[in-house]
Amino acid sequence: MIEDTSDSGSAFQREIVRFQYQKYMAFFFFIYVGSYLAPVIILMFYLFLILKPFFLEVDSIIVILTRPDSLIIFLTLPFVVVVFYLSHLFLLGVFTRISWKFTEKRSPTKDGIIPRDIRSKTADYYHYRSFMIKYGKNAFMKGVFPWLANFYFNFVGASVINKGTTFEESVSNDRNIETGRNCYIGINSALASHLVEGIFGNIIYFQVKLGENVTLGGFNAIAPGCELKDNTYLLPMAAATKFNTTKGNNFYYGMPFRRIFRKKVIKYLKVSEDDLNRAEELRIRQVEAKFNRSNKEEIKNIEKLS
Repeated sequence: MIEDTSDSGSAFQREIVRFQYQKYMAFFFFIYVGSYLAPVIILMFYLFLILKPFFLEVDSIIVILTRPDSLIIFLTLPFVVVVFYLSHLFLLGVFTRISWKFTEKRSPTKDGIIPRDIRSKTADYYHYRSFMIKYGKNAFMKGVFPWLANFYFNFVGASVINKGTTFEESVSNDRNIETGRNCYIGINSALASHLVEGIFGNIIYFQVKLGENVTLGGFNAIAPGCELKDNTYLLPMAAATKFNTTKGNNFYYGMPFRRIFRKKVIKYLKVSEDDLNRAEELRIRQVEAKFNRSNKEEIKNIEKLS
C-alpha cells in the first residue's frame, strides 16, 4: 500500500499513499448491487408472472379497460414503479449504513488534521467513507424525491440533519454536519467539513454546526470547524474561513463574511424598513412559539414523572 520515497539526506521521511482500488470497487459493488438486487428480482417476477400475461400480451385496449384484472394492473403500474424506486433508495441506505458502520469500527470518525504523506489508517478510512457516501447522496438529491436525502444522511450516520432543514444541490454537504431545525442551505452552498490544504496537503476535518433557522442564500462556502448560531442569515456568496462562529440573529455578507448593519441590509436587499420590522416580528414569534413548545414538553414530562 505504501511506497517509500524518502530521501537519504532528509530528516523527515515522506511516503506516497497508493489507492487500494480493489477496496473501493468492493464497497461500490456491495452498495450498488445490494440496493438493486432484491427490487430487480421482485420486479422480474411481477413483469413475467403478472404484467406480461395480463397486460402486455392483451391484444385490444378495450379488453384492458373492461377486464377487471387487466384494468387493475394498468392503473397500478405507476404505483409499482414508485415502490420499486423507493425500495431501491431504502436498500441503498441500508447497504451504505452497513459499510459505514464497518469502517467506523475499524477507524472511528473524529475531528482533527489527517496527514496524507505518511502511513495513516485514519486517512484510508476517511477516503473510503468519502467515496461510499457519494453515490447515495447523488441518487437521493438528484432523484425524484430529493427531500429524502435528510433521511439518508441521518440513517447512514454521516450527518445529523434535524426536522425542517432543506438542502439544495451541492458538491459538498454529505458528512460530519449537524444542523438545527428549519435551516435552508441554498444552491451550491458548501458546508465543507473537510478541506485539503494546498494540492496534496493535510486534510482539515472538523464538524460544521448550524443552529436553528439558519439560512444560506446560495453559493456560500463554510469551512471546517465553523458554527453558525440560531437565526444566522448569509447573503449569497458569503464565505467563512475555518473555525468562524457567528453570534446569530443577524445578516452576514462578504468573503470572509462579516456582520451587515441595518442600512446595508436595506440597500443590498432593496427592501423597506417596514419589511425588516415584519421579518423581525416573525422571528420573535417563532422564538416565542419554540419557547412555548419547550415549556409544554417540560410540563408533560413533569406530569409523567409525578
